[in-house]
Amino acid sequence: MKESKLDQEPTRHTLRRLTHAYQGSRLPQLRSFCYAAQAGSISKAAERIFLSQPTVSLQVQALERELKTALFERRGPKIALTPEGRTLYEMAWPLVESLDGLDEKFAARRGGVEAGRLDIAAGESTLLYLLPPFVKAFADRYPGIELKLHNVTGRDGVAMLRADQVDFAVGPMTEEGEGLDYRDLFAADPILIAAKDHPLSRKKKVTIREIAAHPLILPPRHLATWRVVDFAFHKHKLKYHVKLEAGGWEVIKRYVELGLGISIVASICLTGKEALTMIPVTRYFPKRRYGVVTRKGKFMSPQAQRFLEIMTKAASKRGPL
Repeated sequence: MKESKLDQEPTRHTLRRLTHAYQGSRLPQLRSFCYAAQAGSISKAAERIFLSQPTVSLQVQALERELKTALFERRGPKIALTPEGRTLYEMAWPLVESLDGLDEKFAARRGGVEAGRLDIAAGESTLLYLLPPFVKAFADRYPGIELKLHNVTGRDGVAMLRADQVDFAVGPMTEEGEGLDYRDLFAADPILIAAKDHPLSRKKKVTIREIAAHPLILPPRHLATWRVVDFAFHKHKLKYHVKLEAGGWEVIKRYVELGLGISIVASICLTGKEALTMIPVTRYFPKRRYGVVTRKGKFMSPQAQRFLEIMTKAASKRGPL
C-alpha cells in the first residue's frame, strides 16, 4: 500500500510545520479543519465556530492545497477523513483545543466569565420549552453571572437588540431584518392536538380537510402561528373556523383537553404527559425553526459567547425537538 505524503515526512518535522502554522493564516484553516472533522459536515462546523459555510469550506480547501493532499472524502453534504486527514487531525486537534480554550481561561482569571451580566430576549414558548436546559447548564458553570431573561415578542426582542438592551434574542425568525444575523439551531415538528375523546383521536393520520372541519383553538391573530395556519388552509382552498383565541401553549393545551377545539402546536411544547391525542401534520404545516438573532458588528461579551457555545453544541447533537 502506498504511503501518504504526510506519512512519508518525519514526525518531528511535521510537528514543527504545524507549530509554525499557527502564525498567520494557518490557524483558522486548522481550526476549521478540526471542527469539520468532528462534525462530519462543513455546515455544522461553521455553526459551531460561528463562521459562514463558504468561509470554512475555503479554509479547508486552502489547507489541502498547501499540504498537497486530500483531507476529506466528499459524500454529498457529509464528509469523512482520509487517512492523511486522520493523521493531521490527531496532531492538530490538541493545539487547536488548547488555543481555543485560551481566551476562556484568561477571562476566567481576570473575572470576565466569572462575573457580569447576560441579557437574553425570547418569547414565552422559547423561555418555557427551549431555553431551560441551556440556562441551567450556563448557571451551573458560571454561578457568578447574573442572567436576565426578557419575556417579549419577536419584534420587541429585535427592537431591544437594535437598542443594545440585550446581548441576543432567541426564538423563531419570522422576518429578515437589516443589520441582523440569524443562526438557525433547532426545528420543531407541527403536531395536531385533540382531546382523547375527539373524533380525530381515533386516527393515526389526518388530512387537512379533516382538520378544517373542526373548530380550532389558536394563539392571538397577530402572532406567527396564526399566519402559518391561515396560509396552509388557503393554499388548499379550505375554509376554517377559529372558535377560541388563547395566549400561550399551556393555555391552548388546557382548553383542547376540555374538548373546546383542536390546535396545531410545535412539538417543543409537548411532554407526552398531557391528556391529548397527538398527530404529526408535517405534510401540511412547516416545521417551526428556532435560532439566535444577533446584531451585525456587535461585540459579543465572553458571557454571551459561552452561552451560545452551549446552545450550538447541543444543537449539533439533537434532531427535531
